[in-house]
Amino acid sequence: MLATAISESYAEGELDEARRLAERIGLRHLVIETRELDNPAYAANPPNRCFFCKEELFARLGSIAASEGLRHLVYGATVDDLGDHRPGMLSARQRGVKAPLIDAGLGKAEIRELSRAVGLPTWDKPAMACLSSRFPYGTTITAEKLRQVDRAEAFVRSLGFRIFRVRHHGDLARLEVARAEMAHLWEEGRAEAIAARFAEIGFVHVAVDLRGYRSGSLNEALLSLRAKKAEAKP
Repeated sequence: MLATAISESYAEGELDEARRLAERIGLRHLVIETRELDNPAYAANPPNRCFFCKEELFARLGSIAASEGLRHLVYGATVDDLGDHRPGMLSARQRGVKAPLIDAGLGKAEIRELSRAVGLPTWDKPAMACLSSRFPYGTTITAEKLRQVDRAEAFVRSLGFRIFRVRHHGDLARLEVARAEMAHLWEEGRAEAIAARFAEIGFVHVAVDLRGYRSGSLNEALLSLRAKKAEAKP
């Protein structure tokens, strides 16, 4: 059984793709709604925010698995996740949720190659973290702010960009675009169109990050602080 959890932090359009994939590979597809945003510990957006999300998700799925007579609950963590800030993995370990891709020693590059080899249409699908990952830690997350990000990213995607993020900094939207695509921002009035659309969505300022798209860029300050603390230890 394949399960997809939807909530305010789930990007619009992702569910349709999940349904198509489940149908293609012949898996029963269960869709559940999670309410992680109702948890103040999650909405406060601390560095371990993902732990609270996974706690609700795995608790819900664990109950469903038990009622269905399923012995194991698995999720899609990869070996690349081991080197980043992934508090949700603690919840998985505590609840006995398995990570077969890690057990097999597979990273994202290998998974894409294997997916292409077996003909999965998602083999080159850009990574898509939950919308809550677009906010700096300590910034309260609300349903309205999540909708702003979702609408902004949907517009950028409609212009043909594939790998990017819209980071939410209050009234400022910081756009990260893959370096290979950055030149397209200045073609055919795209930058002006983005600025106009973002203003309609509610952003006062729009900035382009000159360093381009970086996966988990909002973890950079956190990881840097940890590294400095480690160096300072005798």
